[in-house]
Amino acid sequence: MPSADRFAMLPDPGQATTLDEFAAGLRLLKAWAGNPSYETITGRVNARRPAARAVGKTTVVDCFRSGRRRLDDELVVAVVEALHSDLGYVTQWRHALRVISGESRAAAQVRVQDFLPDDLPGFTGREAEADRVAAAVRDGSAVMISGMAGAGKTRLAVHVAHRLGDFDHILFVTLRGFHPDETQPPADPSAVLDAFLRLLGVPGQQLPHDLGARSAAYRKKLVGTRTLVILDDAASEEQVRPLLPQAEGCVALVTSRRSFPGLATVDVGVFTPGEALAFLARDVPGVPTGTDPRAAERIAARCGRLPLALALVAGHMRAKPGWTLTDHADWLDERHRAGRLDSGVQFALDVSYRNLPPAERDLLRLVAQHPGQDFDVYAAAALSGCSLPAADARLRELAAHHLVQPSTGGRFTLHDLIRSYAAGRAGDEDRRADRRAALTRVFDLYLAAAAAAMNRLDPVEAHRRPAIDAPATPLPDVTDPLRWLAAERANLIAVTAYTAAEGWPSHTTRLAAVLFRYLMGGFHAEALAVHGHARDAARASGDAHGHARALAHLAVAEVQLGRHEDAAAHLEQSLQLFRHAGDGVDQARTLNNLGVAETRLGRYERAAGRHREALSLYEQAGDRTGQARALVNLANLESRTGDDTVAASQYSAALALYKATGDELGACGALSNLGELETRLDRHDDAIAHVGEALSIARRLGNRSLEAWALDSLGTAHRGRGDLAEATACHRASLDIFEQTADVDGQAWAHNGLGEDAQSAGDLPTAVAAHTAAHEAAVTAADRQQQARALTGLGDCHWTLGNRDLARKHFYEARALWIVLRSPEADRITTLLEAVPS
Repeated sequence: MPSADRFAMLPDPGQATTLDEFAAGLRLLKAWAGNPSYETITGRVNARRPAARAVGKTTVVDCFRSGRRRLDDELVVAVVEALHSDLGYVTQWRHALRVISGESRAAAQVRVQDFLPDDLPGFTGREAEADRVAAAVRDGSAVMISGMAGAGKTRLAVHVAHRLGDFDHILFVTLRGFHPDETQPPADPSAVLDAFLRLLGVPGQQLPHDLGARSAAYRKKLVGTRTLVILDDAASEEQVRPLLPQAEGCVALVTSRRSFPGLATVDVGVFTPGEALAFLARDVPGVPTGTDPRAAERIAARCGRLPLALALVAGHMRAKPGWTLTDHADWLDERHRAGRLDSGVQFALDVSYRNLPPAERDLLRLVAQHPGQDFDVYAAAALSGCSLPAADARLRELAAHHLVQPSTGGRFTLHDLIRSYAAGRAGDEDRRADRRAALTRVFDLYLAAAAAAMNRLDPVEAHRRPAIDAPATPLPDVTDPLRWLAAERANLIAVTAYTAAEGWPSHTTRLAAVLFRYLMGGFHAEALAVHGHARDAARASGDAHGHARALAHLAVAEVQLGRHEDAAAHLEQSLQLFRHAGDGVDQARTLNNLGVAETRLGRYERAAGRHREALSLYEQAGDRTGQARALVNLANLESRTGDDTVAASQYSAALALYKATGDELGACGALSNLGELETRLDRHDDAIAHVGEALSIARRLGNRSLEAWALDSLGTAHRGRGDLAEATACHRASLDIFEQTADVDGQAWAHNGLGEDAQSAGDLPTAVAAHTAAHEAAVTAADRQQQARALTGLGDCHWTLGNRDLARKHFYEARALWIVLRSPEADRITTLLEAVPS
């Protein structure tokens, strides 16, 4: 190998901080290895892989290209091994990729809110700066508040925001520009825009994927509104620029420790001497001066007149009744002369910390270990291993000393500087074993609470989730499971990332499995991250079952996002692992999902084989609910390909199984599908009866998704019976729900239903508009059946309108899809086109 002649040292993957730098390192390694061809590298990679997992040259080439948003970890490691097979060196590349990928996932976790934090009732000082910010807002839409750590930039931004009057929308986010924890990198602006757009009412399925498109959609959404955007703790102008509203009537306030040349800036320094004295007089009124009339000035000077330092010292002063200002000033001077402090903030934090009782000190150090951005009293109790009342009292004491910050809904946050200080103290004062024990308790809490919430939200699936032991500390109230899950979602995702990276793999895999159904309710990007962490944790720890389950769950998220090829590949891997373990039920579930993915890809024969194999395994295991699901999927396939009699029989058999097991949700879906089929068989009264029953179940259970599907089927049944007004009303109601739940596939069905209603009523312009909307939604959802249905409807409309060329275009496109889908509708279109020559 000619490497020694070309480079003195091997490329160091640890120097890479981004995927582009990582790819550049791979190119250097290829050159170091003598620049073998990509065919040679591909051959070496495939020689070490099973034939079923062989990759092509293009896939290998992609690993070396810049501009990638993600890399296949296993493939990249295989490429490195093909270029230099030393195990230790390959391990360095694997670790570097995990670090970069972990930072990318962490950057995607943000918490936004649609309200302002409370203003201080006695806000002191900063009036000149506040006036400058307000004046700058009048002259432009975005203003930067820049200054050192602890200068009160965020508090000033909030104060000015309250002075600006009412707004239609508030968007507030902390961008983590200078977070002390390396696992909390600056927030990804794309992720912030995702959250902003959701707050502005954009359904998750309609969110654009790339940064530029999201920024454009965000600004378009703000047109005509009066919106206030606060971007707190920004890292760079590149992070901020896509988040600026750039719409008339909208205002942005940006805070950062840096100044950005492109924005109007108001610099904030320390308090003036007069402001510092006014702050002390307001925060600790009534403290006698003592023998030194300049004692207050000495205190302010010792704190460097930094607002954060003054606030912390004021907390110390309140805890010492009977002391004069002179006493406090003397004490601070003595500590300073001892050389124990090196800055105003460090000094103030040290003073405040040492003034705490031991239990409060312990709790402060422990909450600094929490991997999330906020926490509640239950998490504090779990970390400290104490009772809820004790944790609540200690948190209130910490809040009184300005060491934790109360937030909304009984939650608390830590200032970055305090988190860093307390984490340092923990490293100095606490054994690593004790810190890990505290984190284990809080991870146990989140795991148990999530399981309790999911068992309440989805009791039918409880037996499929991991069994979770009760934690040693009190559980929160999860009687409103969706509310609890929404409040803790960011923390739960952070816990999966932290536990996977830091040595709690069982917590990662079990928490991911518990959250599976919840995340599939519209949090598909989060699901990819969570199940990706679970896959990595299970694989690293040798947990074959957890690995298989994580791959299967990851694939379901990929199906929801239209990544059907990726989903099928992951399901194949999962299936092999389950087969090796001999787990029949898990094999059946995986086969069922693989059949769904292959149906979406148009591989109907393979999909049918998967579902039949799943049905057989379910029958062997005596799992009647599983049998019903497999039968429904088989019936869906039969319905797509035209054998309606067989499909009706399978739907009926599935319905009987669902009713026997008490699975009302499953029965509801089967009734809707059966009714849809009966409509095609001209059994309209039966269809209306079955779908009406499904609608009643869905409404009783409060399941909006099933209600929408039932309404869509009911509309089709009413149209079949000639009741067009009722049909249109049902389809419109269905569409409303599909839009509210961001179900794009459902929207395609409802729009097509409305198009067919209008066509039956002779309103062809309305029908054309509806089918056009259906086609757009079906393309977004990658649903070829509804694309074909929409194109057929457009062809029929334009044929009747006399637009024969346009009609033929739509018919030819529809027929091509129907042929792939093996639908008899292709024959009808062929007959029509042959009867009327072009």
